[in-house]
Amino acid sequence: MKKATLLILMGLGFAFSSSGQNVGLSFSYFIPKNGYFSTPISPFSIRGLGVDLNRFIALETGASLYRMSGLNMKGLPFESKDPLLGPNFTILVPGELVFQLKGNGIELDLKGGGFFFYGFDQKLNYGNIDRALRKYEGWDVANSELTYKNHPGFGYLVGAEVTFYVTDQFGISFETNYLSSQAKFPLAGSYSGGTLSGINQTIAADFKDAKVDFTGLEFSIGVILTGGGKAGGAKKKKRR
Repeated sequence: MKKATLLILMGLGFAFSSSGQNVGLSFSYFIPKNGYFSTPISPFSIRGLGVDLNRFIALETGASLYRMSGLNMKGLPFESKDPLLGPNFTILVPGELVFQLKGNGIELDLKGGGFFFYGFDQKLNYGNIDRALRKYEGWDVANSELTYKNHPGFGYLVGAEVTFYVTDQFGISFETNYLSSQAKFPLAGSYSGGTLSGINQTIAADFKDAKVDFTGLEFSIGVILTGGGKAGGAKKKKRR
């Protein structure tokens, strides 16, 4: 899975560098709900690949490989405001319908659609898990040993992008997307602990409804090089 992911992204990178009149470079950041600030792995992130259906509507896709510092989980009998999963690598592939409003020196794109994501090289954050278990059980000490089953996730996204053209060949873009998704991530194993008074026990864990919570905001700022003016041409491609 890892090798296939890298080959896909490298292929997109070649397509980026060898075709199209409109190209760009942007820096993106993902801020997950109850998670840690995350960044894409350059050059394995290209977004905005697509076609114009007419003057106002376009279809876009692409792929991003993120280094997720920390994601939270849902579907557990306990809650945590801190991430329970990560760091990991996550590939994200969107499919978007874009409504384009073009004016004199400015373009506003309104976006909506779905996306696929898959995390690999997963790591559980045992420090935060044990802290949440202590609070859930009312213990002073807790130590967990868990295994997981990894699954892909699907969700939806909505967002907007505004591009200001300083010249006919150069523009600056600002984009924000809201992403909401989850992926099955059942946990099994056991956890042990107790109170300082000496009451200790081991409990079997079977959190079959656990899910990765892939919800958050994606921000990006970039530059667009049109090569032949603002009008016409292929959809712009942005390497993040």
